[in-house]
Amino acid sequence: MRKVIAGVMVSLDGVMQAPGGPDEDPTGGFKFGGWVFPHFDEVCGQALGKTFGVPFDLLLGRKTYEIFAAHWPHVGADDPIGQRFNQVTKYVATTSKMPLTWQNSVALHDAVRDVARLKQQDGPVLLTQGSSALLQSLLKADLIDEFHVSIFPVILGRGKRLFGEGTSPVGLKLTESVVSTTGVTINTYVRADGVKTGSFALQESATILLAIRHLPRSPHLRSLARVLLFSCQTKSGLSNSYRRHGKPHTADLFY
Repeated sequence: MRKVIAGVMVSLDGVMQAPGGPDEDPTGGFKFGGWVFPHFDEVCGQALGKTFGVPFDLLLGRKTYEIFAAHWPHVGADDPIGQRFNQVTKYVATTSKMPLTWQNSVALHDAVRDVARLKQQDGPVLLTQGSSALLQSLLKADLIDEFHVSIFPVILGRGKRLFGEGTSPVGLKLTESVVSTTGVTINTYVRADGVKTGSFALQESATILLAIRHLPRSPHLRSLARVLLFSCQTKSGLSNSYRRHGKPHTADLFY
C-alpha cells in the first residue's frame, strides 16, 4: 500500500500561500509571495534533498501543477530536483478537461476517490507539494499518512492555510525535527492513535464542577458547593485548619 505524505512550508500562523515568489499565487490580494526565500539555507536544502531522495510520485492540485509545469521542464540537466520531477508520475487533481502537457502527468477528476484507490496499490509514496485546495480535501477525507512541515519564523496574517474547517482530528507523533540556521523548524509527523485528552484538575474538583452545573439556582446550595470545591483543591484539607489555628476555618462550618 502507498502512503500519502504532505510536504508543506508554512508560516508560524499556518499560511502556506505563495512561498516561492511574488507572482506565484496573488489570489485574494496576497502580497507576501516569496516569504520562504530569505530563510532558506543549507539545512533547508538538505531536508528537501532527503524528502526527494526516496522513491515518490507527485500528487498536486491543478494550480500548483501549472506553476511547476511552467518551471521544472525548463531547468538544466544538472538540477537534481528538476530531473526527478520530470521523471516521476504527476497525479493532478483537476476538474478541467484541458490536457496536461507535462510528461508523465495523470488527471484525477475525483481526487478523494482516486487517491483512496491509489493508496491501495503498490508503488512509491504519493508526495504533495503546495496544493492547498487539494490538501483540504485530503484532510477532510483523512487520507494523509505523514506530514513534512517546515515552519518559517514569519507571521503573514492572511492567506491560504494548511488546516481549515472540516479537517479530521487525528493524533500525530513527531519522529524527526531539525532547526535551520535561520530559525526554520523542519518536522516530520506520522499518524498515531486518535486525539487523546485529559485534565489537570483534581478528580474530586471535576466531579463537583459537574454537579454545580446541575444544581437548582439556589444561592445557598451553590455557595456550599463552591466551598466544597475549594476544599478539594486545597491539598492539606479543611480539617487541618483545626491544627493550624486551633479553631475551625469558616469553610468548616458548612460541614
